[in-house]
Amino acid sequence: MQIRIGEKIRTLRKQKNLSQETLATALGVTFQAVSKWESGTTMPDVTMIPAIASFFGISTDELFDFNLYETEERVMAICRQAWEIRDERPAEAEQILREGLKQYPGNDILLNNLLCVIPVPERAAEAISICQALVGGTKYDDVRLDAWRIMAQAYESLGEYAMMKDALGHIPEIYFTRLELDAEMLRGDERLEPAHKQKRLSADWTIDMLLLLADIYEEKGERDMALSQLRCAKAVIEAFRDDRNVAYFTGTVYDKRKDELPAIGARIAKLEKNA
Repeated sequence: MQIRIGEKIRTLRKQKNLSQETLATALGVTFQAVSKWESGTTMPDVTMIPAIASFFGISTDELFDFNLYETEERVMAICRQAWEIRDERPAEAEQILREGLKQYPGNDILLNNLLCVIPVPERAAEAISICQALVGGTKYDDVRLDAWRIMAQAYESLGEYAMMKDALGHIPEIYFTRLELDAEMLRGDERLEPAHKQKRLSADWTIDMLLLLADIYEEKGERDMALSQLRCAKAVIEAFRDDRNVAYFTGTVYDKRKDELPAIGARIAKLEKNA
């Protein structure tokens, strides 16, 4: 694998009529590093690979001369295996993804999924490093935006407010999602999966924002507004009590969020008592 990628980098560099020094400067490494890659002595760090591919205008899979269709299928299979356990057993999910990265070094999708199982703030620096590689090198818009989001969260966990704010500034404000449009515009059963996924996302986002607003209003001393947000959050969770589970998720919105109801109820009772 080292020899193949080294030869590929050398071929691509010569096609662009670039020196090793010029390529090294563009990538922020030493020309000795580039020389070692091309000779097969060492391999680029996994977080460098998206940047190398982006510099040459190709995908990471093309950089390794992988069959794009077969790679995509296998990568998604690895990701699905990790998805199934990442909430309950994140360390095992991480191991699955890292084994996948040994097969497909620097793959954008695998790196993006890896970010979901790296604990922050404990390993915030590692998460930021992967995010920086993805925002500078991935060809997928959703992966780039997700990397900016996770980078902002990692900086926030470290108390780096200015860096967090800068990362947030790279995320555009949108008023619709691809899932929403698919659910509305596709036909027949093709609408089912995006509709269920958007329902789940919308419910989670709504509950999260209601609880966040309750925190903000409580900090401001606006008891009635805080109460209204908490009551709405409780009502939204309870509204999904009769929802049915579907194959795309483990449990319903109610299954996922019902354990929060006692704490929300306690907050409501405390604010009502202090009226």
